This record gives sequence, structure tokens and C-alpha cells, in this order.
Amino acid sequence: MLDLGRTFLQSVDRSANTTALVDGSVRLTWGEWARAIGGVQRGLAALGLRHGDHVLSVLQNRYEAATLHWACQFSGLVMTPLNWRAKPEEVDYVLRDSEARLLVFEAASEESLESSVLGKTVTRMAVGTVHSEAPRFDDLLKERRDPTPLARAEDLSLMLYTSGTTGAPKGVPRRQRTERVAALAHVAQNRYAYGERTLGVMPLYHTMGVRSLLTMALVDGRFVCMPRFDAATALRAIESERVSHLYLVPTLYHDLLAHPEFKRTDTHSVRKLGFAGAPMHDALLLRLQQAFQPELFVNHYGSSEIYTFSINQDAVGKPGSAGRAGINTRLRVIKLDAKSPEDVAAPLEEGQIVAELLSDEAFEGYHNRPEANARSLRDGWYFTGDTGYLDAEGDLFVTGRVDDMIISGGENISPVDIESVLSLHPSVDEVAVAGLKDERWGQRVVAFVKAHDAVGADALDAHCRASDLVNFKRPREYVFVREIPKSPVGKVLRRKLVAGEFEAARPPLPQVPPA
Repeated sequence: MLDLGRTFLQSVDRSANTTALVDGSVRLTWGEWARAIGGVQRGLAALGLRHGDHVLSVLQNRYEAATLHWACQFSGLVMTPLNWRAKPEEVDYVLRDSEARLLVFEAASEESLESSVLGKTVTRMAVGTVHSEAPRFDDLLKERRDPTPLARAEDLSLMLYTSGTTGAPKGVPRRQRTERVAALAHVAQNRYAYGERTLGVMPLYHTMGVRSLLTMALVDGRFVCMPRFDAATALRAIESERVSHLYLVPTLYHDLLAHPEFKRTDTHSVRKLGFAGAPMHDALLLRLQQAFQPELFVNHYGSSEIYTFSINQDAVGKPGSAGRAGINTRLRVIKLDAKSPEDVAAPLEEGQIVAELLSDEAFEGYHNRPEANARSLRDGWYFTGDTGYLDAEGDLFVTGRVDDMIISGGENISPVDIESVLSLHPSVDEVAVAGLKDERWGQRVVAFVKAHDAVGADALDAHCRASDLVNFKRPREYVFVREIPKSPVGKVLRRKLVAGEFEAARPPLPQVPPA
């Protein structure tokens, strides 16, 4: 199998003079970008980095970050990206866990790194304008050289870190062959054509961002960098670069549609939409379908561990469905309390989703975390920790996380079902549902609502009663908030809602507790 360096050179061979990368005023063809990557590859070797060493980057989605990623693939170095908003203790943890030998940072992450204890003990390199006197990454970019593929398909490509919502982040090492196969699957499942153009806004420390970067090298496409998401900037880039495909989390789609410039922006070049990272509620699906009228609308369900679990290529035709297993995957839904992947749940029975580890897209286990491996890897299957069910037609519906399941009065209640219903109320902008402790019921269902306009709990309760939502799932309380707390990649942080870490709406909206 080809390694990723040779994969990049395929696009150079086919389309050397075609624009490959755009970041503001920076525009590079495949040929030009290759020589910039070669210069960085040479510079990394001069620093003493050797095959298998980890390179920790704390960068936004700028062209230097994309170039560093590819240079590591050519050299056989392990790209280890971290959120540029990471706190000093998070930087220390990842440096200790990965034993990275080089730390690459920029102004946005400099303050945190200056407070990092271990950050001062490794070689550092600065991107852009910073206060530090660390060597400059720009100097490597000036040394243009043809890149040399020194890695093999079996070598490690990168190590992503999970969000760590239930404990310390876990390193997910992935080989070049699994990364390439996952990118090929992404091309096939999203029906990419040669010359596709995508908005590179999903962070390169997240599997969605990495996939967007790699797939462009498979189809001689164009990667339009966005260092950080801004709806107005994104709309200008879509129009000026004639972006043909968007692959975003639902939150970013929501922000695009909500921006006043959306209706004045020419988005006709966008023919394909894809989303992942979190469920998309019915109301947003319908709004996107009407706004873009795409020829393809894909709901992609996956993870850092196994890139593709399932794909629904008709997201609007069957709202809420994650479809069926991807082309490299086998899936099952097992009983919620099952210890074995053979204890399969019945159709329509909610259980835990598991995926076979023989998938060509699968990782082989967490880095330095035997207890996590024992919990998640069993009998050749990956226990995702996600809940869901298969409908009568065999399509998968993801209902949440095992840890998010609300147990009220002995009933299992999935937040996603309730959120989908409430999202269709015309006054609701965003909604998240969580279970709060209750002496009588164990947990009570609480809806946290960000509203377009003044709306009361009585109106929302009437909306739920008029829907097909069963009575015991109705929220018993409505809390109106200014924003729904989310992770940097758009996942709702229910633990913050449960802990009361949110800002109530101002002025208070009328609240009438439902009977």
C-alpha cells in the first residue's frame, strides 16, 4: 500500500500547477506546496528528529500547520496535534504521554505554553509573530526542497487525543495505511470528484479536519484554510474560492445560516454537504436543504478510533438516521448492559453501538492506557460508548452516550429524541436535554433552551404534547440560556448543564412548569 508521502506526490504528478492550498494571501500549487513541505522535512531532520519521533503542534488551521502535517508524513514522524486553546496542564500531560521531541506553537497558544512546565524542556519552534525567541518555522519554509518519502504504510501517521470528558485524554495512534484508507472511504462515501474544493475549518487536531486535509491530496483538490471559524469569513471564502463541499459540525452550519450575510452570499458552488461530530436536529437539516439544495447530504458517524462507523447519504430523506455501516466497517447494536459483542439487541431496542476492529480504518489500541483498552476493546470489537438502535429497515439511529442516558422512574430516556422535537418549535434556536438529580424519579428531564424570541415553558410543553413524543419523555423543567455550552468541535457539554455551568437568558423568559 502507498504511504501518505507518495499519496501527496500523486497529486503533484497529476496537477503540479493546480492550486492546492489557500490561506488568505498565501496561494500554493501542488508543485509549490510540495517544495515547501520538502524544506520543512529537511529542517526537521536538521533538528535531530528521527523516524517515529512525535511532533506536538499547538496551532490553528493555518497553512503552516497543514504543511507541518504533510512534512511529518514524508519523514515518518508522528504528528501529535493539540487544541490551540489547551491549558498549560493539558500541554504538560500530552508532552509527558507522547514524549514529543518538538513543540510547534503560535501567538494564540504562546501564553499557555509559557506556563507549561514541560514546554520549557523540549525543542520549540514558533510560527508567525510571537514574543518568544524560539527558532522560526518560517525559516524552514524558505528552504524549498523536493520532499522525499521516507515512511512506510505501516508507520504511525499521527496520534489524536480524545476530548477527555470522562477523564484524562487518551492518545489514539493511527498508522499511515489506516489514515489513507479512511481518506479513500471519505472520498467514496462523499462522492468527491477530482478538483473538489473544501473549507479547511474543522481543526487539524480533530479527525474531521485531518480527513478534509488528506482527501484533497487524493483528488487534486483545494484546501482553503481557516485558522479559526468566523461565519462572515467562511462565507467570503465559499464565494471567492468556489468551495464545492462543506464538511462541518452542526454548530457551524447553524452559525452560517444565522449570519446576516448568508442571503447575500453566492453559495451555488456548494453541491455537497456533510456533517459529523454531533447529531443534527430536524429543523437545521430542513433549513440547510432549503438554503443549499445540495445534490448530496451526508450524515457521517464515526470517531478518532475508527473513522467511519456508518453513513447516511440521504440525511434529509431519513432525518436522524446515521444510515448503515461504512464500506470498511461492520456494526452491531448490543444490549445496554452487555459484556459481549454477541449479545445483540433486537430491532428498535436501544443498546450500545459496537464496531469490528478488523476495519481497515481502525486503530489498534490507546497509547499507554491498558485500562481503557480493557474497557473498550473486547473480543475483536470496539465498544463505542454510544447508544442507538436499528430500525425495521436496518438503519442506525444514534441516540446519545451511555453516560448521557437519562433514567427517570425506571425508564431509559435518550436526550436526542426530545431535542429533535423541541428543535422544530419556531422560537427555539438551539436546545440540549439532560437529566438532573431528583429525589422521586432518580433523574428528571430538563430542557436547556436558547430561544429566538420570548417563549414560555407552557408553549414548549404544548408543542411536545402535540408531537409523537411519549409522555414520560416530556421535559419536566425548561431552563432558558444565552448559549448551549459546547466543546471546540461543537459537541454539547451536558456535564456543564448538569453542573449549572451556563449563563441564564437575560432578561428572564416566562417559565410555567408543566403539570
